[in-house]
Amino acid sequence: MAAKGDMVLAWTTNADLQKKAECGGAVTALLKYALENKIVDAVLTVQRGVDLYDAQPVLITNPEDLNNTAGSLHCGTLLLSKLIKKYLDGASDMKLGVTVKGCDMMGIYELAKRKQINLDNVTMIGVNCGGSVSPALARTMIREKYEVDPNDVKKEEIDKGQFIIETEEGHKGIAMDILEDEGFGRRTNCRRCKLKVPRQADLACGNWGVIGDKAGKATFVEVCSQKGADLLTRAEQAGAIATEPAPAKGIEIRGKIEGAMLKLGDKWRAKDFTELGQGQTRLEKIMKATARCIKCYSCIEACPICYCVDCSTKNPALVTPGEIPPNFMFHLIRYAHISDSCVNCGQCEELCPAEIPNALFMHAQQVELEDLFGHKPGVDMTLPILALVEERAERDRLAKTGSDMIYLNCFNK
Repeated sequence: MAAKGDMVLAWTTNADLQKKAECGGAVTALLKYALENKIVDAVLTVQRGVDLYDAQPVLITNPEDLNNTAGSLHCGTLLLSKLIKKYLDGASDMKLGVTVKGCDMMGIYELAKRKQINLDNVTMIGVNCGGSVSPALARTMIREKYEVDPNDVKKEEIDKGQFIIETEEGHKGIAMDILEDEGFGRRTNCRRCKLKVPRQADLACGNWGVIGDKAGKATFVEVCSQKGADLLTRAEQAGAIATEPAPAKGIEIRGKIEGAMLKLGDKWRAKDFTELGQGQTRLEKIMKATARCIKCYSCIEACPICYCVDCSTKNPALVTPGEIPPNFMFHLIRYAHISDSCVNCGQCEELCPAEIPNALFMHAQQVELEDLFGHKPGVDMTLPILALVEERAERDRLAKTGSDMIYLNCFNK
């Protein structure tokens, strides 16, 4: 019987899946078992699209289709949490299995505490994440630094501090430090990330700490909740997976890898936040960058914290309609809304056609508020500093007074 806190090595007993899997196939096998046995109604995950630079979200109800999702895509930069709210009604009436990176998991928690996702209906299988690489930048990086046609790459991975590609001619790796110092490598938000093992998921899985004859053939699994323990136990008892206790040396190595990644996150935070500056200097940099905004709303559409029924950026009393670039008030509204709850997922920056470093601006203010007030977003159900009311209920209450303008009501008290 598995219990919260257990650490085991696990692998699928399915020979076909074992061939496709990168590290034992335990994650796919667990999701497949959950779907076959009605523990979940569907699985939301990511699969390869036209090539390895094209990660596509997929909702799976046929267990056999999960075999197509085995393996990792480091050039996939999707965030799944917002999709649960936007397209699956927040899992309000379906039980959903989800594979999550740290930022996916944090986004789910932030939406759940805002009553946008029913966390009771979600089973999260977390995967360790050292970071992801933007697809377009990955192609440029492979062409310029590896001197390889990106279309010839069969597989990529991040391992032992290197970004490694595989072609017909073999493997080639370059240290991530070298790549990132030259403007390539991981996304900037991933460099600053300090949640590499998503322990707030039900199970935290990965290849860190898998050593000896199990290297490449098993998954390191940390049991993080009773829900995760029950799934692992049932899957093993049914013969869907096999397990053995994680070796002490493997646990030690896993801890060292995680520690090194966290130190790297501190390094990049110090660099990025120092370069951003403080006070007037920071404000001027932000205003200059956001002057490129075309008000396409990509940042708002993708952000897991932006959930409002009526977005204040579309309120003509605050933001003049049709004005491009929009008045700086447009961005101030966003910064105020996200200030205490940014999970540094990077979507606002990844999808910005004007290449505004939104994630840096958001993350910098969130970290400062975290230092001031101690609230860390995305790791539990603790409400953020500014979460005082449920928006629709508050608007309904204010409407009875003759206005649903929260900001005006505050000024008129």
